[in-house]
Amino acid sequence: METLRDILDAAARGVFPPADGRTTIVPQACRRDAGVLSFTAHSVVFTDEDPEWVRAALRATGCDALAATLNARFLTAFMDRTGRRSDTVDAMVVGSPLTGRPAVELTEIDDPDHPRVTSSRRRRDDVRVWAADGGVLVLGRGIAGRLEAAVEVDADVRHRGLGRALVTAARQLAGGEPVWAQISPGNARSMRAFQAAGYVPVGAEALLTPR
Repeated sequence: METLRDILDAAARGVFPPADGRTTIVPQACRRDAGVLSFTAHSVVFTDEDPEWVRAALRATGCDALAATLNARFLTAFMDRTGRRSDTVDAMVVGSPLTGRPAVELTEIDDPDHPRVTSSRRRRDDVRVWAADGGVLVLGRGIAGRLEAAVEVDADVRHRGLGRALVTAARQLAGGEPVWAQISPGNARSMRAFQAAGYVPVGAEALLTPR
């Protein structure tokens, strides 16, 4: 059976589920993460709940089947059923690995009190953190063990290309594997920085985590 990691690895290579309007249901890769991935005309629900419950809840939304997995009615039912929470529906982007040294000077640190580090460790394993002059880069293992990046840029140094430099550096520090990121669609500044650094959008994601 195709796993969640299989689906993500294929998407990173530009190979997507068929655009057939259907929903694929696969088991969670770990107890922490459940949720929805939405690709072009195909969705993936990853959960350890009964697939029949999932399909019944999708029908109960009463909306177009293409939209049902990210419909507020379904996500609310999903959270109530599993005792989970979700912050937002994010855009998923992915960047292929790069060789070479980062253009920005980075120092690896261990700062568990930094807000970006704290939030990353709630959602990821094997978190590593680098500090730059005016910013922070975080890499960690998220959904199905994929490598995920997050960045923070200080307000007083924005609009100078540091965000783009940091997310480019993530691709250079990836050890030869793709780097994923989850971005709120309303965060246009972050979206532009990732796209300028060569990341491409592949779909949408609603991550459900334990309360």
